[in-house]
Amino acid sequence: MIVGNEPILLTPGPLTTSLATKQAMLRDWGSWDTAFNDITRSICRDLVAVVNAGEDYVCVPLQGSGTFSVEASIGNLVPRAGKVLVPNNGAYCARIVKICKYLNRAVVELPVAEDQPATGVMVAAALDADSSITHVAQVHCETGAGIANDLAGIAQACRQRGKGLIVDAMSSFAALPIDVRTIAFDALIAASGKCLEGVPGMGFVIAKKSVIENCAGNSHSLAMDLNDQYVYLQQTTQWRYTPPTHVVAALRAAIDQFLQEGGQPARGARYAANCATLIAGMAALGFRPFLAPAVQAPIIVTFHAPADPAYDFKSFYARVRAHGYIIYPGKLTQVETFRVGCIGAIDANEMRNVVTAVAETLRDLGIKQVAPILARRAA
Repeated sequence: MIVGNEPILLTPGPLTTSLATKQAMLRDWGSWDTAFNDITRSICRDLVAVVNAGEDYVCVPLQGSGTFSVEASIGNLVPRAGKVLVPNNGAYCARIVKICKYLNRAVVELPVAEDQPATGVMVAAALDADSSITHVAQVHCETGAGIANDLAGIAQACRQRGKGLIVDAMSSFAALPIDVRTIAFDALIAASGKCLEGVPGMGFVIAKKSVIENCAGNSHSLAMDLNDQYVYLQQTTQWRYTPPTHVVAALRAAIDQFLQEGGQPARGARYAANCATLIAGMAALGFRPFLAPAVQAPIIVTFHAPADPAYDFKSFYARVRAHGYIIYPGKLTQVETFRVGCIGAIDANEMRNVVTAVAETLRDLGIKQVAPILARRAA
């Protein structure tokens, strides 16, 4: 699937893209041109369809990284007098808490262990304990550890209590099943450079049309005013300000490939096969995943670092990169780990190759004690 000699990105985004997606960026586009505006319109239509949302939902694209769209969603969809519950079991949940504080939105943090999913039961209890909470902001797949949170249960808890649900689906959209007919939400946020296998530079918010139409005046920022962006798109077919034209064109190509592959079920199945192949191969080398299989999302896997004194992440990273693969450092607070992504324009064969690269790296660095400190002590 890969053409060229550049390293394979085994990260949660940016990620390795196909040749067709790269080639889509070779043409320049006029931001007011009808052909470009048609691309924007078709992308928004197809993104809404991924979650089986009908005419009651709209897609609002926004320039910037996914975090721009998360901040825009909190700043627009939560009234200034609103109050947000954030179940927190990782770095990206913590980022939403930080965003709420920057925006002067009241926030209630619900601590959850890094190796445990946030659940509907937890959220229901928190909502029942504080009736002033108006919204829940939930990260679906927390790639700090790679865990899949209980989005269906949390959506049910919100629906039963009349609370708004804002879903950060940055690392799950197009890979894990999300159907608005069974998992109701006010808004869902994702980005071009994740499981759609586009390039970074564009986020988007899929939201109830009524919610977008009724949030005028909430925004803290002109550039991040989702209502204004939506209204302008409807009136003119154009973005308000200069769009990332090459990113948009690449995303159109990436979505075409996503649909040709078979949509979310096929994309999710390929990632699941990647994940299973990776975990099995790494286990044969002695590596232990941080998460239990039941809560492991097929997006990125966190592994305990080897207990061997010869292990140093920077050296380990550099040697794996020299073998053709870029991995990620750990993002946990309690134990030393590293992460290997399963997403992008790669398949199970590529995962077998990265296991071989890791095995060669262990030999290169003289690492013999691969099991983590915790496992060795338990023995």
